[in-house]
Amino acid sequence: MPRASTQTAVQRVPLAGGLPLAEAVADAAAQWLTTLMAEDATAEQRERFERWRQAHPDHDRAWQHIEAVCGRIKGLQPAAAYQALSPFARRDAAGPAVANPSRRNALRALCWVGALGGSGLLASRTQTWQQVAADYRTATGERRHIALDDGSEILLNTGSAIDVRFDGEQRLVRLVAGEVMVVTAHAARGRRDERPFIVETAQGRVRALGTRFIVRQHGEQTLVSVLQSAVEISPQAGLGQTRVLQAGEQARFGRYRIDTPTPLTEQASAWTRGQIVADEMRLGDFLTELGRYRPGLLRCSPDVADLRLSGVFPLSDTNRALSTLPNVLPVTVLSRTRYWVTVEAAGS
Repeated sequence: MPRASTQTAVQRVPLAGGLPLAEAVADAAAQWLTTLMAEDATAEQRERFERWRQAHPDHDRAWQHIEAVCGRIKGLQPAAAYQALSPFARRDAAGPAVANPSRRNALRALCWVGALGGSGLLASRTQTWQQVAADYRTATGERRHIALDDGSEILLNTGSAIDVRFDGEQRLVRLVAGEVMVVTAHAARGRRDERPFIVETAQGRVRALGTRFIVRQHGEQTLVSVLQSAVEISPQAGLGQTRVLQAGEQARFGRYRIDTPTPLTEQASAWTRGQIVADEMRLGDFLTELGRYRPGLLRCSPDVADLRLSGVFPLSDTNRALSTLPNVLPVTVLSRTRYWVTVEAAGS
């Protein structure tokens, strides 16, 4: 049995400079670190960061804390730390992105230095930090294919992150954020592995029953869509409640209960083909979905949010998808900047 720890629990409230810090500020600082660590961070992004930092004393205090923690790691200067600790996969010149375990481990160390030193900004374990430290992750608009050691395959959707934990007892994939399609080894290559294959989310577990399925972390719920065979859903606090979901069904579940299954929609798997499929979809819902695949802010005026549209739209070119809207609806697309777009009523 695990031994009880005699150490004092780590303070979960974000701190910087020894003072409490709003969790939203800590999360924003973490997100800026993620952005600036990227090799392709733009001058515009750096300017936006400086404006954010100067907008409030707490922003600057949060960033000074991050710089101090970076600087304590083997004498690294913050700028060098961004590169050395980058959570983004390195890219081989002739091939796709590959994982970099040493950088992941270094970043995890960075996340806990604050806790060991008595300040908890980087140890606050916000979802942003969990995403940054994940084994595999995707940026906004990116999709990524991963082949696991057992022969199973995973496709990560935009803004997604997973941890993979295989041992002698089970094959566990923890969905930190976003959405994944899983093709288990049995379905992918005809290989038989007796260990259960489980996708874990904040709400519970999804056990594959020799199958191909999609799992999406959606607010306080998980959405499961079964494309082939079946899965078993177990809510985290469901007191033994389970439900088997068959091919052609989808269902949402929270920590305590599983909703009644509904027929699988074409939209559920459209992203795996690089598409959004709208079938009398509300414009507001369509723009929310499209916004997952493009950086910046995409807003919808309330007076047009309930308009309906149908069609197949490409995810590889979200600007093209937006440009088609005035052709099918009485709306106009206003681009204040590349990263700030609003859809309003035509003539408003």
